[in-house]
Amino acid sequence: MGVVSISMPDELEERIDEFGEDHGYTGRSEIVREAVRNLLNEFEDKRLEDRDLMAIVTVLFDFETTSVEEKMMHLRHDHEELVVSNFHSHVGNHYCMELFVLEGQLEEISTFVGKIRATKDTVSVDYSVHPVDDISLLS
Repeated sequence: MGVVSISMPDELEERIDEFGEDHGYTGRSEIVREAVRNLLNEFEDKRLEDRDLMAIVTVLFDFETTSVEEKMMHLRHDHEELVVSNFHSHVGNHYCMELFVLEGQLEEISTFVGKIRATKDTVSVDYSVHPVDDISLLS
Protein backbone atom coordinates (compact mmCIF):
# COMPACT_ATOMS: atom_id res chain seq x y z
CA MET A 1 0.00 0.00 0.00
CA GLY A 2 1.35 3.42 -0.96
CA VAL A 3 1.66 6.38 1.37
CA VAL A 4 0.13 9.77 0.57
CA SER A 5 0.98 12.83 2.63
CA ILE A 6 -1.55 15.65 2.82
CA SER A 7 -1.61 19.05 4.46
CA MET A 8 -4.66 20.40 6.21
CA PRO A 9 -5.57 23.08 8.73
CA ASP A 10 -5.28 22.10 12.39
CA GLU A 11 -9.03 22.57 12.85
CA LEU A 12 -9.81 19.98 10.16
CA GLU A 13 -7.27 17.56 11.61
CA GLU A 14 -8.94 17.90 15.02
CA ARG A 15 -12.37 17.29 13.48
CA ILE A 16 -11.08 14.14 11.77
CA ASP A 17 -9.65 12.86 15.05
CA GLU A 18 -12.93 13.53 16.90
CA PHE A 19 -14.93 11.90 14.11
CA GLY A 20 -12.67 8.84 14.22
CA GLU A 21 -13.08 8.47 17.97
CA ASP A 22 -16.85 8.96 17.82
CA HIS A 23 -17.34 6.46 14.98
CA GLY A 24 -14.79 3.77 15.87
CA TYR A 25 -12.20 4.31 13.15
CA THR A 26 -8.74 2.96 13.82
CA GLY A 27 -6.99 6.07 12.53
CA ARG A 28 -6.92 9.01 10.15
CA SER A 29 -5.85 6.88 7.19
CA GLU A 30 -8.99 4.78 7.43
CA ILE A 31 -11.17 7.90 7.45
CA VAL A 32 -9.36 9.52 4.53
CA ARG A 33 -9.46 6.26 2.47
CA GLU A 34 -13.22 6.01 2.98
CA ALA A 35 -13.74 9.68 2.13
CA VAL A 36 -11.70 9.33 -1.08
CA ARG A 37 -13.59 6.18 -2.11
CA ASN A 38 -16.90 7.96 -1.53
CA LEU A 39 -15.77 11.01 -3.51
CA LEU A 40 -14.56 8.91 -6.44
CA ASN A 41 -17.77 6.83 -6.48
CA GLU A 42 -20.05 9.82 -6.07
CA PHE A 43 -20.61 10.44 -9.77
CA GLU A 44 -20.34 6.85 -10.95
CA ASP A 45 -24.03 6.04 -10.47
CA LYS A 46 -24.92 3.89 -13.49
CA ARG A 47 -28.60 4.87 -13.10
CA LEU A 48 -27.69 8.45 -14.01
CA GLU A 49 -25.49 7.80 -17.03
CA ASP A 50 -26.74 8.84 -20.46
CA ARG A 51 -29.71 10.71 -19.00
CA ASP A 52 -30.61 14.38 -18.95
CA LEU A 53 -30.11 15.56 -15.38
CA MET A 54 -31.06 18.56 -13.32
CA ALA A 55 -28.75 19.57 -10.47
CA ILE A 56 -28.93 22.15 -7.71
CA VAL A 57 -25.52 23.26 -6.38
CA THR A 58 -25.23 25.50 -3.32
CA VAL A 59 -21.95 27.15 -2.36
CA LEU A 60 -21.37 29.03 0.89
CA PHE A 61 -18.37 31.34 1.32
CA ASP A 62 -17.16 34.27 3.40
CA PHE A 63 -18.12 37.50 1.64
CA GLU A 64 -14.67 38.95 2.33
CA THR A 65 -13.11 36.28 0.11
CA THR A 66 -13.67 38.01 -3.20
CA SER A 67 -11.61 35.37 -5.00
CA VAL A 68 -14.41 32.83 -4.43
CA GLU A 69 -17.09 35.14 -5.84
CA GLU A 70 -14.88 35.86 -8.85
CA LYS A 71 -14.29 32.13 -9.39
CA MET A 72 -18.08 31.50 -9.25
CA MET A 73 -18.60 34.18 -11.90
CA HIS A 74 -15.97 32.61 -14.18
CA LEU A 75 -17.44 29.13 -13.72
CA ARG A 76 -20.91 30.44 -14.57
CA HIS A 77 -19.60 31.96 -17.80
CA ASP A 78 -17.30 29.04 -18.67
CA HIS A 79 -20.23 26.61 -18.34
CA GLU A 80 -23.06 28.76 -19.68
CA GLU A 81 -24.46 25.79 -21.67
CA LEU A 82 -24.87 23.89 -18.36
CA VAL A 83 -25.99 26.69 -16.00
CA VAL A 84 -29.72 27.27 -16.43
CA SER A 85 -30.01 29.70 -13.53
CA ASN A 86 -27.80 31.31 -10.90
CA PHE A 87 -28.70 33.14 -7.70
CA HIS A 88 -26.47 35.05 -5.27
CA SER A 89 -27.59 35.96 -1.75
CA HIS A 90 -26.11 37.34 1.44
CA VAL A 91 -26.44 35.04 4.45
CA GLY A 92 -25.98 36.45 7.93
CA ASN A 93 -23.33 39.11 8.46
CA HIS A 94 -20.33 37.44 6.85
CA TYR A 95 -21.39 34.95 4.21
CA CYS A 96 -22.62 34.69 0.66
CA MET A 97 -24.53 31.84 -0.90
CA GLU A 98 -24.29 31.04 -4.58
CA LEU A 99 -26.96 28.73 -5.98
CA PHE A 100 -26.65 27.14 -9.42
CA VAL A 101 -29.36 25.27 -11.31
CA LEU A 102 -27.74 22.98 -13.88
CA GLU A 103 -29.14 20.89 -16.68
CA GLY A 104 -26.91 18.43 -18.52
CA GLN A 105 -25.16 15.09 -18.45
CA LEU A 106 -23.53 13.44 -15.43
CA GLU A 107 -19.96 14.07 -16.60
CA GLU A 108 -20.60 17.78 -17.17
CA ILE A 109 -22.25 18.21 -13.78
CA SER A 110 -19.47 16.25 -12.08
CA THR A 111 -16.84 18.47 -13.67
CA PHE A 112 -18.68 21.62 -12.59
CA VAL A 113 -19.11 20.45 -8.98
CA GLY A 114 -15.47 19.33 -8.89
CA LYS A 115 -14.28 22.77 -9.96
CA ILE A 116 -16.38 24.39 -7.25
CA ARG A 117 -15.07 21.98 -4.61
CA ALA A 118 -11.52 22.75 -5.71
CA THR A 119 -12.10 26.47 -5.13
CA LYS A 120 -10.08 27.63 -2.17
CA ASP A 121 -11.95 29.26 0.73
CA THR A 122 -15.42 27.82 0.13
CA VAL A 123 -17.14 27.00 3.43
CA SER A 124 -19.42 24.32 2.01
CA VAL A 125 -20.58 22.85 -1.30
CA ASP A 126 -23.83 20.86 -1.42
CA TYR A 127 -25.70 19.51 -4.41
CA SER A 128 -28.48 17.21 -5.52
CA VAL A 129 -28.95 15.52 -8.89
CA HIS A 130 -32.20 14.24 -10.37
CA PRO A 131 -33.02 12.77 -13.80
CA VAL A 132 -35.23 15.14 -15.77
CA ASP A 133 -37.34 12.27 -17.12
CA ASP A 134 -38.30 11.29 -13.52
CA ILE A 135 -39.69 14.70 -12.59
CA SER A 136 -43.19 13.77 -13.79
CA LEU A 137 -43.14 10.84 -11.34
CA LEU A 138 -42.91 13.24 -8.38
CA SER A 139 -46.42 14.68 -8.82
